[in-house]
Amino acid sequence: MNLIKPILRPLYAPFVRYYRRQAHLKQEQQTICAQVEQARQAGQTVKIILGAGATRYDGWIATDIPAFDVLKHEHWARLFQPNTVERMLAEHVIEHLTVDQFQDFLRIARIYLAPGGRIRLAVPDGCHPDPGYIARVRPGGTGEGADDHKVLYTGELMREALTAQGYDCQLLEYHDAAGAFHQRLWRAEDGFVRRSAGHDPRNANGRLAYTSLMVDCWPRA
Repeated sequence: MNLIKPILRPLYAPFVRYYRRQAHLKQEQQTICAQVEQARQAGQTVKIILGAGATRYDGWIATDIPAFDVLKHEHWARLFQPNTVERMLAEHVIEHLTVDQFQDFLRIARIYLAPGGRIRLAVPDGCHPDPGYIARVRPGGTGEGADDHKVLYTGELMREALTAQGYDCQLLEYHDAAGAFHQRLWRAEDGFVRRSAGHDPRNANGRLAYTSLMVDCWPRA
């Protein structure tokens, strides 16, 4: 038997790995479903973080791949009911999608947004005036994760993408084409963005070393 195991292992090992991945996926999805139901039973708004990684905020349900792939209809349907999600937060996630994938996400998300619900997006700012910042965050840039960045959005490009899918939007923080910084007051309870003007620790002494293009969007009535 000891001689047979090494021979058979290459044959059955892929099936074992697949079973374990599927079991872990199911467990993670069950956890998200339980949190959604708990919020519903407590009469609380359902607020989700997309691509959360290790990020956790009180009152928010953290989701991430593989348990929740925002491009898979079946994942949305398994985890949420249509018209029930009040807030969605995606901080430095959308730049990892192609333009077509971003459009797909917007089409699916509107099905699950509650009436009056909003999505808060934060992505690297393509009009940031610091060439070093742009070199780090551009697709294929030198910064962490930039090797997987697909698009470097400006406020204009973001507005165009959202409008094309029937969304209204409000830019919260961004640099314009001339490099001037613009900012509106925004509430952390609607989606806290750490990589923002007032919260990123790299911004000191009035110097905006790292900011994001931040926007709130919602389906047009």
